[in-house]
Amino acid sequence: MSKEMANKPLMLCTALAACLALAAAADWSQGTATFYGGRDGSDTMGGACGYGNLYNAGYGINNAALSPALFNDGASCGQCYLITCDGSRPGSQYCKSGTAVTVTATNLCPSNYALPNGGWCGPGRPHFDMSQPAWENIGIYSGGVIPVLYERVKCRRSGGVRFSIAGNNYFLLVNIQNLAGSGSVGAAWVKGDKTGWIQMSRNWGANWHAHSGLVGQGLSFAVTSTGGQYLQFLNAVPGWWQFGMAFSTYQNFDY
Repeated sequence: MSKEMANKPLMLCTALAACLALAAAADWSQGTATFYGGRDGSDTMGGACGYGNLYNAGYGINNAALSPALFNDGASCGQCYLITCDGSRPGSQYCKSGTAVTVTATNLCPSNYALPNGGWCGPGRPHFDMSQPAWENIGIYSGGVIPVLYERVKCRRSGGVRFSIAGNNYFLLVNIQNLAGSGSVGAAWVKGDKTGWIQMSRNWGANWHAHSGLVGQGLSFAVTSTGGQYLQFLNAVPGWWQFGMAFSTYQNFDY
């Protein structure tokens, strides 16, 4: 090996495990991971972000419930995390060396107050309770709990941002789904055919609300991602919309 090559370790990353080891040493964080639900992931549908059917919402089977330390009261809904085993800590014998998986935050893993310190999702603990199909990319079934390294990464989605509408005649509740880029919503506005822009507020999870009688009006939305990108989704919803309906767009975020 030449001296020049020895000074360029990144050029030598011919295996995923080697590359991950270098990345982990630089800026990855330590956490733990478990799984919930069955092999088909059906038990992970719904959840504290309010996405409902995760296939319809654009997220599919590679999803995870975040501990409160990561969930951030719902502000992390839709964000993406690259997760790999941490071979330097106890429990790594249950990891699949050199593997990694990207998951979307779709649910909350609450503290279990019946367990010491709240269990794996107790206060201050960075933990991912993953769908079983996602977890089995990196973990051995009999292990149960594995040490991981994680890093938030850019989300890649198919199609545009999606708006799912609920509420009543004087309370509009919109679940904002399928964001690419940073994956999560930092701020949102709604505009009816007969109104100006109305500031929305986070209600819970990925649900944003506005107190206004917008029934019967076509709706436009404006969204700022947590990455800082601002997009307008003009005429995203026709005037004949009803509560319980969802509408997809052709625009999405880069960051």
